Amino acid sequence: MRWEDRDQSSNVEDRRYSSESSGGGSSGRGMPSMSTMMFLWPIVRPLLKTKFGWAIIGVGAFLYFTGFNPLSNLTGGQTTSTHINKKLDDKEARFISTVLRDTELVWSDIFKQHGATYRMPKMVLYRGSTTSGCGHASAQMGPFYCPADQKVYLDLGFFDELAKKHNASGDFAQAYVLAHEIGHHVQNMQGTLDKVQKLKQQARGQKGENQLQVRVELQADCYAGVWANHAEKRFHILEQGDIEEALNAASSIGDDTLQKQAQGYVVPDAFTHGSSAQRVEWFRKGIQSGDMRSCDTGL
Repeated sequence: MRWEDRDQSSNVEDRRYSSESSGGGSSGRGMPSMSTMMFLWPIVRPLLKTKFGWAIIGVGAFLYFTGFNPLSNLTGGQTTSTHINKKLDDKEARFISTVLRDTELVWSDIFKQHGATYRMPKMVLYRGSTTSGCGHASAQMGPFYCPADQKVYLDLGFFDELAKKHNASGDFAQAYVLAHEIGHHVQNMQGTLDKVQKLKQQARGQKGENQLQVRVELQADCYAGVWANHAEKRFHILEQGDIEEALNAASSIGDDTLQKQAQGYVVPDAFTHGSSAQRVEWFRKGIQSGDMRSCDTGL
């Protein structure tokens, strides 16, 4: 991806080496966010059936709120800021800040064409853990968008995991990840996230809620493709292999792929982001059309 010597966004909060970003210190934590709760639920649910399970939950909760992450050894996540190549880390920060600026310019134009004004979100870069408007943020959660404070939270270590654990390397794969989260910000501005939250309250059981969330995520994938289409036309960012990098990343983090890696089998009713094929399909729709109207996932 061509990005050197271009403008970077000013809407970046760099907490990588500040007191707001913790490598797993013992200062304690607040309530976990909804994303964290969704991640933990498949682990917690079977434990609720036994007294021993309740004991494990109690110990885990105590460790969590006193600042220790009991999941770090299970997930293999990097929770410390030691052994980081600062020069490379700073280069990645410049890169992702450039991508953020591209999204600002592209979505401002698109909103203007529809008679609306685009509000630029903030991007928080951190290492290990930090606080967000949606609760505690940690490296294990991966990048996420918080509607409450309209910020994207990103631990740059996620890109290392994306490349090493999911075999999805490349700068445009990273750009796709950020563009997907910005897609959630677009949905927030459109009122889609509020609408889906109300629909979830009316849904029958977890399966219905998951199906709604899948539609949200696939639309964000499509919006990432829309951004890529316009960014290429405006900035000529694409190099050979970039599209393949993004498609590979979309495929590598599909629910079916992740479930098979984690547990050896697939449970479609538990999907929250869509299958690998679906994620690839919707990103491709966006990048081919460049039109938000092609991103109707039935929400």
